[in-house]
Amino acid sequence: MCGRYASSRRPEDLVDEFEVADALLAAPLDPDWNVAPTKEVYAVLERPAKEDRPQVRQLRALRWGLVPSWAKDPAIGGRMINARMETVAEKPAFRRAFAARRCLLPADGYYEWYATRATSPGRKARKQPFFIRPRDGSVLAMAGLYEIWRDPDRADDDPERFRWTCTVLTTAAEDALGHIHDRMPLMVPRERRDAWLDPSGGGAGDPRELLVPAAPGELEAVAVSTLVSNVRNNGPELVRPLPLEDVPDDLREQDGR
Repeated sequence: MCGRYASSRRPEDLVDEFEVADALLAAPLDPDWNVAPTKEVYAVLERPAKEDRPQVRQLRALRWGLVPSWAKDPAIGGRMINARMETVAEKPAFRRAFAARRCLLPADGYYEWYATRATSPGRKARKQPFFIRPRDGSVLAMAGLYEIWRDPDRADDDPERFRWTCTVLTTAAEDALGHIHDRMPLMVPRERRDAWLDPSGGGAGDPRELLVPAAPGELEAVAVSTLVSNVRNNGPELVRPLPLEDVPDDLREQDGR
């Protein structure tokens, strides 16, 4: 799964990177090196054309944890942070969004935890966090879905009556990263972004064909401080690689440096 990631880019940089026409943000989000479920995150999406406007690409802040439009309780979003590529087209919670509400979730990289060898009998193995990032420092364009949930307890003129939420699509991890965790976010290559975001489908066929795992060697995993395990901790030090001498001996082979 993808349960934590980092997102520190400025909105103006994301507007340029993803060729956004409208940045619909009440205020910029603060840089976040410990993005956790239910937090607000940047998402790039395209809203379908209407009589008064053409189809337009937007940058929005969405809550991470998809709430299906039919949900009775928005708390269900806490269990909907990931959607598996293998079943996304069939699952009731995701299939409508997969058909017409696809998005990109920009990230600096994401975190996974690897269990080290137990230090003594009867004790749980300590989990070492790894930050998995593009080797070239580029932005990860994680494949996502979004939904718009209407709060039935709010009036029609309440600006908070609609809740915009999202989820990250995942797939089996490629061999090198699969040693750390068996799942990883799906990426959308630059040349496929337009087709992925197009809410009309644009004749692209099965949208799953647009998604790819990162190419072998494109991402690197670096051991980072266990501070990231506490969601209250936040700062650039969370993504700073540990000195190799501080990485447990049995994990150095997982470190991609």
